Amino acid sequence: MLVTSRLAWLAAVSLLALAAPAAAADANATTTPHYGSWGFDPAARDLAVKPGDDFFQYANGTALQTMEIPADRSRFGNFDVLSVLSENRVRAILEDAAHGQAKNARTAKIGAWFTAFMDEAGVEARGDAPLQAELKPVRAAKSAADLAVLMAKARDGFYSSIFGGGIGADAKNPDRYAFQMGSGGLGLPDKDYYLKASFADTKAKYQAYVAQLLTLAKWPDPAGSAKAVVDFETRLADASWDRAQRRDRDKTYNPMTPTELAAYAPGFDWPRYFAALEVPGLDRVIVSDNTAFPLKAKIVAETPLATLKAWQAFHVTDDAAPYLPQTFVAARFEFRSKLLAGQPEQAPRWKRAVAATNGALGEAIGQIYVERYFPPAAKAQMLDLVGNIKTALGHRIEKLEWMSPETKVAALDKLAHFTVKIAYPDKWRDYAGLKVSPVDLIGDIKASRRFEWRYRLARFRKPVDRAEWGMTPQTVNAYYNSTLNEIVFPAAILQPPFFDPGADPAVNYGGIGGVIGHEISHGFDDQGRKSDGSGRLRDWWTPADASAFKARTDRLGAQYSANSPLPGEHIQGALTMGENIGDMGGINLALDAYHASLKSQPAPVIDGLTGDQRVFLGWAQVWRSKIRDSALVQQLHTDPHSPSTARVNEVMRNVDAWYTAFGVMPGDKLYLAPADRVHIW
Repeated sequence: MLVTSRLAWLAAVSLLALAAPAAAADANATTTPHYGSWGFDPAARDLAVKPGDDFFQYANGTALQTMEIPADRSRFGNFDVLSVLSENRVRAILEDAAHGQAKNARTAKIGAWFTAFMDEAGVEARGDAPLQAELKPVRAAKSAADLAVLMAKARDGFYSSIFGGGIGADAKNPDRYAFQMGSGGLGLPDKDYYLKASFADTKAKYQAYVAQLLTLAKWPDPAGSAKAVVDFETRLADASWDRAQRRDRDKTYNPMTPTELAAYAPGFDWPRYFAALEVPGLDRVIVSDNTAFPLKAKIVAETPLATLKAWQAFHVTDDAAPYLPQTFVAARFEFRSKLLAGQPEQAPRWKRAVAATNGALGEAIGQIYVERYFPPAAKAQMLDLVGNIKTALGHRIEKLEWMSPETKVAALDKLAHFTVKIAYPDKWRDYAGLKVSPVDLIGDIKASRRFEWRYRLARFRKPVDRAEWGMTPQTVNAYYNSTLNEIVFPAAILQPPFFDPGADPAVNYGGIGGVIGHEISHGFDDQGRKSDGSGRLRDWWTPADASAFKARTDRLGAQYSANSPLPGEHIQGALTMGENIGDMGGINLALDAYHASLKSQPAPVIDGLTGDQRVFLGWAQVWRSKIRDSALVQQLHTDPHSPSTARVNEVMRNVDAWYTAFGVMPGDKLYLAPADRVHIW
């Protein structure tokens, strides 16, 4: 399926994948956590493990022994501790709004949305009537062209599209919006799930799930239709680009006119599709996975209408299931969460209501969140930290032995033009046009999706709104947007273990300093480096410098690809390259900035730990987490982020100062000879 998040059409890379909903180790946590007396608890370490053998376990092992993944989670760690905190704080905001404490139209709307989701009795009473209303046009379709029209309406409700589009900043003209397209059509997490023998059992269970939902939807011949749907998606999977290919910003920028696309990918009714999109004056589209389009259009043309209708019916039901009666909710949970991600129990309804309300009215909630929970002084401190990390990168660029003066000038210019956004937007979204009912959950979901699409549509061909945020203040994450050349840090991440004003500075540098460095480094990773200071996609590198950079990234990719977190499964070095470069840049810049902050004075020793050791421990503490095997398998095939263990161990073994700090020597499991260590930025 095509991505439908707010960042779907922004060239953005986040610190952490956002796939899994938060769940609580402490369901009532609303206060900021703290770690030890100076930002790190030395007792969390496992001193029986040598730092040079497994730094992740050395730094976190004792704490991990008592950490449990909650039953309604597929993973849990220090990121999730803050997600729990944010979730509980948002719950308090929503319950206040829902229980008669609405002070204005904004809080009334928030309360109505939350009320609609929490009205389980009302959802049960309406039964499958809302679903059948959605399926009525699918049942009535007389041709593939009729279904193309429904695919164009995917942004308005629950319909799915094999070819999807959205409006975002044009990578080669980042001051203007453009219409951008990609292909999808798959119900499993990745093409590998259809095509690799190791996923045969999962694929068979997916077919059973398709049949189960079609049965609940009262679709004819659910078993036969399910087989046809999975066979159809298998052909689409074979035609799909892999995720590493889809990261390549050069290969995914393919502008053409709608007429040219229709000629390039015959077999799909493009004229009716584009007409139904209602994008005014659409005369240019930017196609990402271009060579997949003619293959998938041909597959659609060759597929019987009955199969196309069953495919659409299944995806409508699958998408709507979380907002339907419990039989639908349970069926979806059993396959998508329990089987695919290993999550034993469904999250309680209030958590799902928080996630849904956040998705629809995120910045309206964010305004209240910031008023209640964000200390203004943290914003000024963050700006200082960002400035220090930028300075550290500038010094590193100036000293690079493999980069020519010409490219250095352009790199420093790009660094100088970074936009920094801290905590919350200067301008908040206006949700006045969104109509919400406290007694119509499905209607509210559809209204929200229509509202969001109309919001994007209204900006087509207009100047890009560079003040817009792609995450809400209550999100525990951060991101870099290459097309806008900006780094963004929401309020909710500016807390321990990332940032604690009362903590040892070394731990803060290893935590939030590493995060800042990670996001800044994305501007110079294998894809971010392709944009200049204005965000424009263009080649500003000399051929020799580009070649030298690639030689280093190839070596880094080989290191990560050799890492096997589970038997038969490996990290994909090409898929995770950007995040791995971000991690390496993050810890190196954090360490440099910490050293600069000492102003030539020796670092204090705390609990027997040097300053450098505390920086590295601060980084390792951030990634303290556990994950279920099924979820890890899915991550390895779909996520551009490496597993947490690798975000510590694989990074450290390439940092010279880590060897000195912890006395890592030949024979230690993580040891790399100096010539084998990869140094990029």
